Amino acid sequence: MNFSCRPVLSYCILFSVTNFILISCATQKASFLQPIVEKIDLQGHRGCRGLLPENTIPAMQYALKLGVQTLEMDVVISKDSQVILSHEPFFSHEISTLPNGDTLTESSAASFNLFQMNYDRIQLVDVGLKEHPRFPGQQKISVVKPLLSAVIDSAERLAVSEGLALPMYNIETKTTPQGDSVFHPSPDVFVDLLMRVIYQKNVSERVIIQSFDVRTLQYLHQKYPTIKTALLVEEGDGLSFSGHLKQLGFIPNSYSPEHTLVTPLLVSQCHSMQMTIIPWTVNDLPTMKILLGYGVDGIISDYPNLFLSLKQKPKKTKQPGRDIK
Repeated sequence: MNFSCRPVLSYCILFSVTNFILISCATQKASFLQPIVEKIDLQGHRGCRGLLPENTIPAMQYALKLGVQTLEMDVVISKDSQVILSHEPFFSHEISTLPNGDTLTESSAASFNLFQMNYDRIQLVDVGLKEHPRFPGQQKISVVKPLLSAVIDSAERLAVSEGLALPMYNIETKTTPQGDSVFHPSPDVFVDLLMRVIYQKNVSERVIIQSFDVRTLQYLHQKYPTIKTALLVEEGDGLSFSGHLKQLGFIPNSYSPEHTLVTPLLVSQCHSMQMTIIPWTVNDLPTMKILLGYGVDGIISDYPNLFLSLKQKPKKTKQPGRDIK
């Protein structure tokens, strides 16, 4: 062998070995995540807000077609006691276009109070055509705030026609003590109206009611004890994990914190109390992978398509001089 060729040969061998190790590690990591991903409860936040207008029937349908197991949504109450999908109890300036084509300003939005409007008036306002300032990739379509009953009907029909598993529904009650009788009815009336729809649609066994407002969960726990509940928690509220549960007064089925609050210890604490832990709102793959490693039970995301990419099996990669089977 020519001596001058040895450095080149050594480099080639080193490159091949290093490349093999890197590929093996990536494959092992993907293989490690695979069984975890399969067990995770993937929840489409407001349907799939990053892809289609939030809290609308098209967003819920698309989320189901993507493979989402649980449809996450928010509900409010109209003047005529209809249960409607909406994150705010008024028309948000970020997404709303009035019948005359005008858009709302932030200062005027709260005056379009859904609790003071009948549904026949509410459905005249478009909530899908305006460019969303925080979700520029969201597909724009003409759509209105739907009734919860219509959302459930649509999701059930789609699941049957597409041969999908019937979905779960994670429904947030949008109530605050300051909003009582201004933007919504009292918690007991709100919950009774919501449960009437759930029972009419025969989906009570596939529903979880979530809220930041412990009053709605406490009323549910008392009057509808078989309905699953989830306590929503956000960063900066001043309470510890034990403080949240003490304030609530019972152990809910799920603890649902802002994802920045999740640690391995918090996951362990939830599991030790037989609670699932489902963080919100997780919109990037690195954070999803970290949370999966912590052992969370679900992920709420505006981009469920990102999470579902983790289910894709790694492609076969060809190395120099050999095939990877």
